[in-house]
Amino acid sequence: MTRILACIDGSPSTAAVCDGAIWACRRLGLPLTFLHVLDRGRYPGPGDLGGATGLGSREHLLDELARLDERRATVALEYGQAVLEAARERAVAAGLETPELCQRHGSLLETLTEMVDDIHLLVIGRQGEDSRQHTGQPIGSQLESVTQTLARPILIVPDDFKAPGSLLLAYDASPTAQQAVRLLAGSSLVKGLPLHLLMVGEDNALTRAALHDAQALLEIAGFLVIPAIREGGVEPVLHAYQQERTIDLLAMGAYGHSRLRRFLLGSTTSHLLHTSLTPLLLLR
Repeated sequence: MTRILACIDGSPSTAAVCDGAIWACRRLGLPLTFLHVLDRGRYPGPGDLGGATGLGSREHLLDELARLDERRATVALEYGQAVLEAARERAVAAGLETPELCQRHGSLLETLTEMVDDIHLLVIGRQGEDSRQHTGQPIGSQLESVTQTLARPILIVPDDFKAPGSLLLAYDASPTAQQAVRLLAGSSLVKGLPLHLLMVGEDNALTRAALHDAQALLEIAGFLVIPAIREGGVEPVLHAYQQERTIDLLAMGAYGHSRLRRFLLGSTTSHLLHTSLTPLLLLR
């Protein structure tokens, strides 16, 4: 059976990731696993440690550094286990069955790629421990590579999470957006929430027809759909619409353009990862 996988690292967003995963677990009725990954670059394993030979009197200094690295990795491992246990306690206190805990040593992206067949929904923080402490970036250092690579729905949460009361689906009638509509229509994750279906572009017969087709599919699936067309830049229009109506969750199909176009011009997905202040649901 596939499951909800929540990535936690002890950063300030960990509680929000837990709460987002708990919410998704209740909505989907799937088992929950909390994952903590020790990055091999920061915390080398025992097999990666050791001094070099042929350095004379300095060799003992390298050996001492290796011992310090090993101790640091051991402490990080114990800290990760404590983070996982705290997450499990939070989920059980919220009424869930005891979640599974998983700790890996390596790269987050490699770990998720290995586990992808078991993932129904990935829940991850917008900003992790590394980005907050070392880079000062608005998103985690590995978030964009994960969202580009992992072909699974991903719920990205900021430092605070509350159960959404409404949903905004950004729609442009592209194959990626059409797939997002189909995924939402077939999922219980957001069933029962008012769904704002927004197209950004010129209000003409072609746009209205595309919007109507998506609306019809969602209404057949039982959604209350509020359709809208707005002109302007995609990001400012989405943010303004969301703020005007106090919408808690933004959803969209992820990375619909070619890799070359994304490299040259960026993508709406990447930009929204940096600017969205509410949870973002990427549908793939």
